[in-house]
Amino acid sequence: MAIDFTLTPEQKKVQMVARDFAENVLAQVVREADREPDPLKAFQLTKPAYVEAYKRGIAFGMLPKEYGGGGLTNIELILAAEEICAVDPGFACTVLVNGLALLPVWYWGTEEQKKRIMGAATSDSSGAWIAGYAASEPPGSPGGTANFDTPLPHPVGIGVTARQDGDSYVLNGRKYWPCNVGGWDGEGADVNLVVVRTDPEKGGTEGLSAVLVERGTPGVTYNIIDSFGHRLTPNSEIIFEDARIPANNLIEGTFGNGDLLINRNFAWSGPVAGIAAVGVARAAYEAALTWARTYTAGAPHPMIHFQNVGYVLGDVAARIEACRYFCWKAAHYIDEHGYHGELIGAMNKTYCTETLFDSVYKCMQVVGVNSADKKHMFEKYLREAAIFPIYDGGNFGMQRRRVHGVLASPGFNPRALMDNEFVEFTKDMETIDTIAHVEAKSPAHI
Repeated sequence: MAIDFTLTPEQKKVQMVARDFAENVLAQVVREADREPDPLKAFQLTKPAYVEAYKRGIAFGMLPKEYGGGGLTNIELILAAEEICAVDPGFACTVLVNGLALLPVWYWGTEEQKKRIMGAATSDSSGAWIAGYAASEPPGSPGGTANFDTPLPHPVGIGVTARQDGDSYVLNGRKYWPCNVGGWDGEGADVNLVVVRTDPEKGGTEGLSAVLVERGTPGVTYNIIDSFGHRLTPNSEIIFEDARIPANNLIEGTFGNGDLLINRNFAWSGPVAGIAAVGVARAAYEAALTWARTYTAGAPHPMIHFQNVGYVLGDVAARIEACRYFCWKAAHYIDEHGYHGELIGAMNKTYCTETLFDSVYKCMQVVGVNSADKKHMFEKYLREAAIFPIYDGGNFGMQRRRVHGVLASPGFNPRALMDNEFVEFTKDMETIDTIAHVEAKSPAHI
């Protein structure tokens, strides 16, 4: 039959390898790292686990085997991601960003770039090689990246400029929030994929490209951001001050189309973020169910026998199942359509992350005030769940706008996803919602 939710032996193996790593390696460092007040030190406490993930083929499992990666399908990737996210989604985000940084090299890079960059990523004897992806920029007026495709002149939208000077590009400007970019020591990842404006005379979606900034590039500094959730992954500010990179570090196929790279990247990461929410909600649900089976709250029998507790946990369990299979559907669609899924990826990410944020809080209500005690994990689950709707493009900032842009397109088929039909995402679908749209007044209203 065409629809079968039974995992193949290979898929089950991927799931079990990730579960073993998450429960027996990662879990040993999570509590200490999460409680470490210094964000860089917190990240550094995960390094031994990362090295082990590298050795087990997890850290670069999403890259093609041709260039040394694990060759995982997107379905296999999210099977593994759920297991890791159930223990800590911040660590999983570190691994995810390796893909956000290097998959565009696979999509659009030259053969030399693929061999040089992906080959280095997958053949590091230390097991600590890491990549960063930098699109987000600081807030301000103008500034920020949520409306990066506003069709207005520069400096609105993406503000980091890359001016060609002979056989180099010179970068100036700031990025804010990108993950992994500072590396293990705050001095830079091994390589960072940076979305820049290669044509500063243009604004909006025009003149954007992606370049590779390698560790040790002069004129690049990093400031680590202290966030309340995802503490095991590092977010940073990057400052470029006349940073000079080789012209051949431009990802050739992205020239003038960095906007489409951003949308394609966040499409790929949509079901990964969705399954991360599944993992955290699963952990909260299992903890709340265990609590309800044993805690009486002074009653003659455990709480699970109270109708309201059973109903609430039953609803949470149903939401987890529904979101898990939506993530499987989205990942399968992306596998089927050349790593494109701009519509379904955005729909999946917004729906799952918001649905399951509420589910985590429902679990806390079942446990009651004891869920606020830090000796339990519920406060961490809540902090982690609160990050999902606001990161990875932001549900309000970029994800819903991508859906709106597709739906507003005259040629959109509303049954496309049901029929597994390819939905192309084009520049015509961008810019929607980024400026006030004023309807022309009819003569009767003048």
